[in-house]
Amino acid sequence: MTSPEDASVSWRLIGPVSELSKKQCRLMYSSDGCDADVCLFHVNDEFFAMDAHSGGPLCDGDIEEADGVLQVFCPWHDYDFNLKMGKSNTGLQQQVYEVKSEDGNVYVKHASELSLQPFGQVKEN
Repeated sequence: MTSPEDASVSWRLIGPVSELSKKQCRLMYSSDGCDADVCLFHVNDEFFAMDAHSGGPLCDGDIEEADGVLQVFCPWHDYDFNLKMGKSNTGLQQQVYEVKSEDGNVYVKHASELSLQPFGQVKEN
């Protein structure tokens, strides 16, 4: 049985692999507001997604591999988060999201719309 919340979770088109693979991390803005923003990481030809808010800007964090485990380190607190599982050695846990590449595009499974640009941002001519 799925809850109403589960029903809203779906694959969200983020953009082309060719473009998204050029940067190690990109912030994806959520239509639900900044507390639901997501970091999209591209490391070793693989994409990972996790909540962006953990008390610091995770997208600006260093990514390191230790014993085959990829981790991002919060630039403010130096907390580590496993990119696949979201777990930290501090006991903290970040929400991670499924990511898939299909037909040259990257998709993230999420409850809200995601965008590489802030929602409601007015483009100037």
